[in-house]
Amino acid sequence: MTSNNFNPTGTTQLPCISPYLENRIFALRFTSTARGARLARRLVGVRLDEWGVPYGTEAHETVALVAAELAANAVRHGHVPGRDFHLLLRVADVARIEVSDTRAERVPPRPGRLPEPELAEGGRGLLLVEALAERWGWCPRLGGPGKTVWAECALA
Repeated sequence: MTSNNFNPTGTTQLPCISPYLENRIFALRFTSTARGARLARRLVGVRLDEWGVPYGTEAHETVALVAAELAANAVRHGHVPGRDFHLLLRVADVARIEVSDTRAERVPPRPGRLPEPELAEGGRGLLLVEALAERWGWCPRLGGPGKTVWAECALA
């Protein structure tokens, strides 16, 4: 450390700047558990607030809810013992949430083909995603087994 006459502690500190602020990309692996899904939602909320999408706004609540539903689905339908799920949040003109798991044989129906909510045993989370997101879909996971379910939400 070097001395600095303008700092009362006599040390110079580098400013603490998140490396995610410039690119507005957040990516992390989470345990494939309910706790992992909750943590994913909370960290998405923190990042959105840091990036200027404040808590309590409609955009913040929408993106956080969509992220929570995708993470919960990865835990419920994509769980493979000993394997994590991966969440990627990219914010530009829209917020894009991608959740990847390692279970390839259980895939969601294509957008627009979800079963009626009163007849289905599950799938209500994707009904929420379809209602809140501008677009959503899924594709095979790049670089490994499994799938990636993604959604894009408007920020305006």
